[in-house]
Amino acid sequence: MKIKEILSHYTADNPGTIAKLERMFLQGRLAGSGKMVILPVDQGFEHGPARSFAPNPSGYDPFYHPQLALDAGLSAYAAPLGFIEAIARDFAGKLPLILKLNNHDVLMEENNPVSAITGSVDDALRLGCVAIGFTVYPGSEFRADMYEQIREIAEDAKSVGLAVVVWSYPRGQDLSKEGETAIDVGAYAAQIACQLGAHIAKIKLPSDYIEQDAARKVYEAQKIPIGTMAERVRHIMQAAFDGKRIVIFSGGAKAGDESVFEAARAIKEGGGFGSIIGRNVFQRPRAEALKLLDKIIEIYKS
Repeated sequence: MKIKEILSHYTADNPGTIAKLERMFLQGRLAGSGKMVILPVDQGFEHGPARSFAPNPSGYDPFYHPQLALDAGLSAYAAPLGFIEAIARDFAGKLPLILKLNNHDVLMEENNPVSAITGSVDDALRLGCVAIGFTVYPGSEFRADMYEQIREIAEDAKSVGLAVVVWSYPRGQDLSKEGETAIDVGAYAAQIACQLGAHIAKIKLPSDYIEQDAARKVYEAQKIPIGTMAERVRHIMQAAFDGKRIVIFSGGAKAGDESVFEAARAIKEGGGFGSIIGRNVFQRPRAEALKLLDKIIEIYKS
């Protein structure tokens, strides 16, 4: 699926927004392929600096990450306000930037997470960004508040020609830990992100576990194939308006090289649009990270 066909599904958007999406598809080594690999670095806020950057101390420097993305030929770089403000003067125009507009910390144990709004659409415009990012937690007690926030923020972003990326991460007291990445819950998360007006949905790769009893009956009755990762990605894409919305899959915690490559192969085979991969990149030494990204890009290009 090439860029013109992909963007033809976004019929309600103005030329500015379409141009921003096209900019990401034309950036780096995957330019023109209809695939993208994005480097997200919001983990310093979300998990804490030592947990995020101590394995590779170069990551404490906000300039390290966009330079790595640029050198690796990635499609975009996403981060909260502070990191983007630190580097925008040097990288806006050279590398598509995505401003993450809400974040939360882990200094308080919580069963129902909710993120604080830490940036604005005006900030994204001021800093030369192509898109805003926003996290919702389907399953959280506070999910309705987050849905209403992104509705308003997305309306503002689209009106000024910015793209909207929604991190859709199911969490909450009624979801088991295994259920957070269950296939039925992951497909639901993708559908929710798309229904909220996301141009790009960011979700976790799903397991073959089914969390909801009501959903299990349908999966079994309809014989929905979920046995392989590629089949599960394909099902996620069905949930994303039958593949008419861009879905990229997060890399999660640092894993072995082959696990990362297997995930990329499954995403490609299942019709996903690419990867948004953070800790598996910036927690490795620079040379190792570049080698890993080179292989991921080759998988998507092949």
